[in-house]
Amino acid sequence: MERVDYADTFIAVAEDSQATQGTVPPRKPENPSIAARSYRLIAEHPYRFTSGDVLFTVFADRQEIPEEEREAARTEFYAQSRACLRSSELGKRYGWGIHADARGRLALYGVETPEYAEFVSGRQRSDSGKSITLTAAMRSSRSRS
Repeated sequence: MERVDYADTFIAVAEDSQATQGTVPPRKPENPSIAARSYRLIAEHPYRFTSGDVLFTVFADRQEIPEEEREAARTEFYAQSRACLRSSELGKRYGWGIHADARGRLALYGVETPEYAEFVSGRQRSDSGKSITLTAAMRSSRSRS
């Protein structure tokens, strides 16, 4: 796993998010945003990709890296520190909680769904019976002291 991957973890919507439901990020056909690209990968393929897969695929697609060069490009990409999905607009702005299963594979849950409520309640268990780690997306604004 790359340093950006999670396992048995739920990333809840940021504390300061205004979202009341999961909303699909707007998609500009000519140049989709990072959030739109990430959403599409995870929503169209629940529990298929890890955080590392999503972050690198979005980067590689935006940079138009050819398929045959992606393995080397991925190694180079992760040679530097990278932000994780806690900093994604999916959880900060668009109302999506992100669940990583025991293998680190991701799925999205709208903040308005019963599944989301179950995850944030702390009662949800992994397939192995362990508690799922609950964390939150990063705040959009700095807290005022």
